[in-house]
Amino acid sequence: MKKSLRVSQKCINSPITANVWPLAKGSSMSDVVLYEVVDGVALITLNRPERLNSWTSELGSEYFNALDRASESADVKAIVVTGAGRGFCSGADMDMLQGIGARDGEEETPLEIRTERHDYALTVPKPVIAAINGACAGLGFVHAMMCDIRFAAEGAKFTSAFARRGLIAEHGVSYMLPRVVGPSNALDILMSGRVFLADEAKEMGVVSRVLPPDELVTATVEYARELGRYSAPWSMAEMKNQV
Repeated sequence: MKKSLRVSQKCINSPITANVWPLAKGSSMSDVVLYEVVDGVALITLNRPERLNSWTSELGSEYFNALDRASESADVKAIVVTGAGRGFCSGADMDMLQGIGARDGEEETPLEIRTERHDYALTVPKPVIAAINGACAGLGFVHAMMCDIRFAAEGAKFTSAFARRGLIAEHGVSYMLPRVVGPSNALDILMSGRVFLADEAKEMGVVSRVLPPDELVTATVEYARELGRYSAPWSMAEMKNQV
């Protein structure tokens, strides 16, 4: 009989997400990113719920460390990324943005340079699946697009946001988005910076599935588990290079 993988309702801390799992053997937790392995699936949770998981250098570093750890682990066959609380990732933290100007002319450290590799998930030779539980904006939208497959909770909100802040389409999203949704939809999303919901995201091809909020993480992890169980790791790694 096929084993059913379920997330306890006690682990769901918001009506829009199922995200923090009980720590299992071999799991670890940092302040801003949670990491654990459940039945061959690494679950990575961005964990700044009080700021809708807005992106900081620290969060970026911990997120990439988690991707590295999952990539190098023989026990991990696929990776799921989600957010704690009501948001997936609301974009760059405003405090971080305000500090950028003060650092002009300073030499970046290797850690900072690595943190700016916002396409990093594309280099991971395992499937990376986003479980978008809520607000997905700006830099958060970029990171969702860098995942291989995206599922979303009903009612999740999306926006590129760049044009409404006088910015260009940053960090490779101008390359990835047209490949996923086509040039016209991509320009609509990027030029307007408008907010759209999960159902429209599915219509455009931004996400593959829209699920009830309390089923999102369970269903996404189950899907990832099936990839790990039935699909050859070498085949999936090569397909990431081919597509």
